[in-house]
Amino acid sequence: MPVVSTFALILVLIAIGRVLHWRGWVPGNAADVLNLVVLHVCLPAAILLYAPRLAFERELISLVAVPWILLLASIMLVLPLAKWLPLQRDITANLLLQIPLGNTSFIGYALIPVLVGADALRYAVVYDQLGSFLILASWGLFVVALYGGGSRPGVSTIARRVLVFPPFIALVVALTVMPTDPPQVIAHGLRLLADALLPIVVLALGMQLRLRLPAHHLLPLAFGLVARLLLMPALAWGLCHVFGLSAELTEVAVYLTAMPPMMTSGALLSSAGLAPQLAAALIGYGTLCSMVTLPAWYWILNA
Repeated sequence: MPVVSTFALILVLIAIGRVLHWRGWVPGNAADVLNLVVLHVCLPAAILLYAPRLAFERELISLVAVPWILLLASIMLVLPLAKWLPLQRDITANLLLQIPLGNTSFIGYALIPVLVGADALRYAVVYDQLGSFLILASWGLFVVALYGGGSRPGVSTIARRVLVFPPFIALVVALTVMPTDPPQVIAHGLRLLADALLPIVVLALGMQLRLRLPAHHLLPLAFGLVARLLLMPALAWGLCHVFGLSAELTEVAVYLTAMPPMMTSGALLSSAGLAPQLAAALIGYGTLCSMVTLPAWYWILNA
């Protein structure tokens, strides 16, 4: 499907999801149910289908390094700003999580086959599981505990969250016992489930879309979106050139870094009472703005 028509379809599905929620035609928890379907069914299916094609390449080490280096860059960007302005602690927590963490699982897995190609999804799995997910499970829990007043998570807590995460379990299975070319009936079933990822994710996103926020959140919102959608992908592009990554790996790294803020990190912030309106606005406005910035990055990388 052409890139332009895919983004047009995304906007239509977001609007449909918003109308379904607004009119009360779906239960109030419909978006949560759809997200659980994605988490437990569609994402594992995509991983089982494409991750077995991974072979060890030295470039993968550099690919995994990109999100971790960007995490350090975002910390160095946010903490001085928070002290200079100064920002409230809950706003600082949002920027510390939402700038380095993008929606690499839900939207990323859905768009990489369109933007780069289906085979590139195996690289997206590496970036997401060994980068974004591990950062969320470690840095995310630490930030929420530090700024939310909770106890700091121990290694056992982080390890337990990683080991029971369905996509991580699927990754382990894919890299150990799943054949590269499974029987046609299994491959066909996995492909159908993986292809359902995009419409389900975007419909759920439309149902969850929240755009209202207090005036004092406008500056952090603008700063967070510019950093997330423009600055971080530009840094990722530069890192890929420094590491000498191939064109395919560079595209995967830049596109995944250019994804809007992660829904899971936003939910984590909201559950801890850390500026939930700002967390929702970063995700909502970030998703809408990414419908402009992602095609722009596509044009830049393919110019």
